[in-house]
Amino acid sequence: MTWTAPQITRADIPAAAGERDMLQGWLDWHRETLLAKCAGLTAEQLVRRSAPPSTLTLLGLVRHMALVERSWFRERFAGEDLADLYDLERNIDADFDDAEAAGAESDFATLRAEIAAADAAVEGRGLDETFRHERSGKELNLRWIYVHMIEEYARHNGHADLLRERIDGATGD
Repeated sequence: MTWTAPQITRADIPAAAGERDMLQGWLDWHRETLLAKCAGLTAEQLVRRSAPPSTLTLLGLVRHMALVERSWFRERFAGEDLADLYDLERNIDADFDDAEAAGAESDFATLRAEIAAADAAVEGRGLDETFRHERSGKELNLRWIYVHMIEEYARHNGHADLLRERIDGATGD
């Protein structure tokens, strides 16, 4: 039996909330949007490079966002020392390029686990708490990460829209 990406019910974005709840609400909505763009597709469809010459796939986006969740919230902000999710030493784009249909269910579970771990890593931490970015040397705060993650998901959700439409014609918000 072929694995199919599960249906997703997105939570409503808070219309009026404090800053942290608003940021978390928008981030959660974008997280769920990426998964909703994949819902109902088979593993084989998720690895289809449907918009040539781009090599992007929906599963590649899922894998990439697992890596991004892990690196920003857990490694950079919380300072966790974690094993690599993908072999980036061999291929800097392994999160995108190494996506395979056989790993789709596992890759979805990895993203869900990384989201939960990211949320746990920042639970109770203040938006003004800072860390130093290892490459740029800039001091950034948790608020910056939330805004960046919302932007990152929004950009990739646009990619996911196009990829999905090319696979089966489905469009959505």
